[in-house]
Amino acid sequence: MSDRPRSMSTQEFYDRAPTLYLMVKFLTAATIGASLLFLAGLTITGTVITLILATPVLVLFSPILVPAGIVTFLAAARFLFSDGCGVTAITLLSWVYGYVMGKHPPGADQLDYARMKIADKDRDMKERAKEYGRCYLIKEKLCKVNEFFYVLSSDFIWAVP
Repeated sequence: MSDRPRSMSTQEFYDRAPTLYLMVKFLTAATIGASLLFLAGLTITGTVITLILATPVLVLFSPILVPAGIVTFLAAARFLFSDGCGVTAITLLSWVYGYVMGKHPPGADQLDYARMKIADKDRDMKERAKEYGRCYLIKEKLCKVNEFFYVLSSDFIWAVP
């Protein structure tokens, strides 16, 4: 184990050099990137020049253009919102159709698990309500009879003579 770096052979040097395919790929990506960057610069320059030239016209017509812009924005927002609601409804209906037909769409396992948890909790609450109703009836009877005392715990009521 020497501390000196190992020198490369000529074959290793050529094996590590980029291939012609990688060089063409890099040059193509660089050319496309530079072209798009140039087009972005032209676009922003044209936008700034147009804004500079159109500012006096916009200032003169602003009492008309601002309300028109607001109305246009609200109309576009309304259409986009209604389209979004329509797409959501169609997606939801297709998911429900798949679930009902047994095609097991994504999220069906979570829905089944939540449904089972709710059913278990419902059953548990019904049992508790029945038990509480029985204890309440016992408590009412015990209160009417003065010779008994009742002890109330979190679960049951015991009659103590």
